[in-house]
This record gives sequence, structure tokens and C-alpha cells, in this order.
Amino acid sequence: MTKILHTADVHLDSPLKSLALKDEGLRTRVMAATRTAFTRIVDTALSEQVAALLIAGDLFDGAERSARTAAFLTGELDRLRAANIRVYYIKGNHDADNPITGELSLPDNVHVFTGHGGKDELASDLWIHGVSFSGRHAPDSLLPKFAPPVEGAVNIAMLHTSLAGSEGHDTYAPCSVAELTAAGFDYWALGHVHKRQVHAQSPWVIMPGCPQGRDIGEAGPRSASLLTITDGQIQVEEVPTSAVEFTALEIDVTDCASADALRDLLRARLRDTAQSLTSDTGILRLTLTGHTDLHWQILRDRDVWQETIDKTAQDTGVLWLEKLSFDLKAPRTSGPSVSATDTLADLMAQITTEPGFADALHADMRALLEDLPVARRAVLLPDEDAARALATDLARNGAAGMLARMKGATD
Repeated sequence: MTKILHTADVHLDSPLKSLALKDEGLRTRVMAATRTAFTRIVDTALSEQVAALLIAGDLFDGAERSARTAAFLTGELDRLRAANIRVYYIKGNHDADNPITGELSLPDNVHVFTGHGGKDELASDLWIHGVSFSGRHAPDSLLPKFAPPVEGAVNIAMLHTSLAGSEGHDTYAPCSVAELTAAGFDYWALGHVHKRQVHAQSPWVIMPGCPQGRDIGEAGPRSASLLTITDGQIQVEEVPTSAVEFTALEIDVTDCASADALRDLLRARLRDTAQSLTSDTGILRLTLTGHTDLHWQILRDRDVWQETIDKTAQDTGVLWLEKLSFDLKAPRTSGPSVSATDTLADLMAQITTEPGFADALHADMRALLEDLPVARRAVLLPDEDAARALATDLARNGAAGMLARMKGATD
């Protein structure tokens, strides 16, 4: 029996993006998350006594040069070297930008495949094949660079590829799953797409996803793939790797008739979420939904609820609130009566859609944002459409806030 661990897209020292990083204690933990995930990969390799670790591209994040990253990486690879564990590494598109990949003297247990491709015999009748990116872009398929599988042996191939394309990822080294399964290899160790995907099982075609999510777009627990090879047959299981887990949660508050009931519900749901975490820390985006008689009071006191939920999350010991959103519907009413606030709501809705009002608000917002640094403005308003959308959201939120103050005082 032989075990091999497969990971990709480690993106060492990639910055995690979260509004919750305003908390200093969390910031320290999150800034080290990609390193912590890689350490866990090494820990798993040691505890499972694997024969090799496969890194299918994007070990580094970009062009930043860091002596600390280099020292960290060599230290972890040396731990594997001391246990006689081989490391096979192909360079992806991000690695091609990083100067460390060309300057770092890696331990002699690390085999780096070149852009020309090649193969290496890990054990008797067990071969590892791989092709690295030669530069930042690989617009054409890299499959022609692979030598044929070795007959009578188990053949594992490493490739950094977008396959036929994936939302949110640039197209690199394109190929189809059908082409991979027809190539004669027993396992394709892929990289590039950050979401885990098992594309085929005979032969195996696996994209393990990144071992550490970097924002809410990479939500949920993250993992690596552990291969167990017995008599030429390959079994695969997931092993957890992420230190920080981004989580999106919706809570329906329809049945909450009092503030006490709402607090009890929030406490219970956040406790359950904390207990279900695979990672050490959870960064939470929470949305309150549903119809409730507390609708206007919640919106009126949204800052109080923000602080209340923030504290409730932190009381779990593992959760941090990144963002609180409200998707609440007004209480259901019977009868045709229309109040003065209802009339005001209709008027404000009409005003916010008038072109003249929108133009004036857009101009005022632009004037205020001129005081921000250029880089910050570029993040908030990358283009004119984003500026218009922000102005619209501000108008709607302002109208909702005014109604909440009026309704919350009378209902």
C-alpha cells in the first residue's frame, strides 16, 4: 500500500479579504491562514506516512518577494525530507510571477517539473508525470507535452489547468475531461480552480480546490486529497486543511414575536454553526430574512443588533461576524387602510427613481469620495456602473432607515 497527498493553489501569504479583520486578534490569525493550511498539509503527510506530496501549481501567490515565505517553505519541506517523503511540484500561472521560484534552493526531496514535462519513478511500478507553466500564460493545451503512461504501472499526472473554463478563473492550459480520461493515466492531479471538483473516478480526475479559502467567494471548509494505492487500485478521501472558514448563513426570523425570542434564536443558530465548523475559525456573513412584527424595530435599531450579533458570535469562541444584512419583509397586515408612513414610503420610492434625483445624488457622492485615497476609491467605485449602483443603494437604504425610525416608534 502506498499513500500520496494531493494539493494545489496554496497561494502562500495571499491576503484574506474580510471586513472582520478590523479586529486585531482575528487579523493575526487570518494573516497566517495560508501558512497554517500548508503546515496542516505537511502534518497530514507525516501522520499518514505518505510516500509523496503533490503540489499542482500556484504554491505562491504572485510577484511579491518574501524572505519569510522562503524560510517558512523550506522549513516545512525539510520536515518532509527528514521523513523521506518526496515532493512533486509543477509551477502554475502565479508561480511564474514569483521571483522566489527561480531563486529558492529547495531541499533535495523536491522534484520540480519543467515546462518541457517529464516523469519520475516514485516507487516500483508507480510513476509521477508533470508539466509546469513556462510563463505567466498558457493559452494552449499542455497535454502534448506529456509522455505516454508507463505500461504495467500506476501513472499519476499533474496538470495546472482551467479545463474547459470555470467562472471566476482565467483560461489556462485548456483541455477537456474527456481528453484527460482518454490519455491512459490512472489519476490526474489538477490545480487552478479553487473549488473542489471530482470530475471522474475511472480514471480519477480531481481538482482539490485551494486548501484555504480567501474570501466569501471561497466559502466552506477546504481540503486536500489523500490517495491510497493498493494492488494498482486507487482510493481517494478528503482531509481537512483550512484554518479559517468563510460561511454564509440565513436565519428566518418570521416566528420571533419579541426581542428576547430573536436573541434566543440567534444564539442557538450561531452555536450550531460554530459546532459544525471544520476549521478553527469561522468568518460569518449573516442575513436575517422573513416576515416579523419586529421588522421596523430591527431596522430602526440595526446598529444595536449588529453589536449584539457580533458579541454573540464571538461568545462562541470561534465565530466572527463579517457582515450583517437584512432581507426582511414588512409585517403582514389585513385590510385596505393606508397610513401616512405608507404614503411617504410611496413618495420616497418614486423620488429615488427620478433621473434628476439620481444625478444629484451621484454628484454629491462623487464629491464626498474625492477625499478618499485614490486606491480606496478604485476599490469602492471601479467603474461608472458601480458608482451608479452605490448611489441607488444609498438612496434606498436612506429611505428604509427613515421609515424604520417612524414605523418603529409607532408600530
